[in-house]
Amino acid sequence: MGKKVLVETSARHVHLSAEDLEILFGKGAALTPKKDLSQPGQFACHERVNLVGPKKTIPNVIILGPVRPNTQVEISYTDARTLGINAPLRESGDTAGSAGCTIVGPAGEVEISEGVIVAKRHLHITPEDAEAFGLSDKQIIKVKIDSERTTVFDDIVVRVSPKFSTAMHIDTDESNAACAFGECYGEIVD
Repeated sequence: MGKKVLVETSARHVHLSAEDLEILFGKGAALTPKKDLSQPGQFACHERVNLVGPKKTIPNVIILGPVRPNTQVEISYTDARTLGINAPLRESGDTAGSAGCTIVGPAGEVEISEGVIVAKRHLHITPEDAEAFGLSDKQIIKVKIDSERTTVFDDIVVRVSPKFSTAMHIDTDESNAACAFGECYGEIVD
């Protein structure tokens, strides 16, 4: 089967709680799917928000659905510098003690005291593929991307679940550094 995996760029985005969705878009608001994502049940929404930091605003940031228990913002280090915040590198969902910002929608705004992170690069993988590749949940691996700027990414967290489809996620800073554009595959090398 080989150890090739799809590599996807995860651009800045927001996950909203139902409560924050209503504050930002009005009572009874619901997320409107625009495009399905590779991970089952996940979708990009028509709705957009602005992220406001002490330094600048990043407008028109996409929301990913469905709603979650807690609001979370995932950005790159470049975005963090643009906003003027110190967002820590974390696995998705690990937001305790992270940075905050203001999220502005058409009906209101929400100031979150924590929840802004730079998402740690990770490999979503099915249990079947994990077994075939000899990988386990929370294992740290390396993946080599052959491109004009061949790059080996280290410290990739393996996340095994039957709810996933197999794909590695890197942020826009990492994608640009490796020229990982369009349909891109990497090889697990460790």
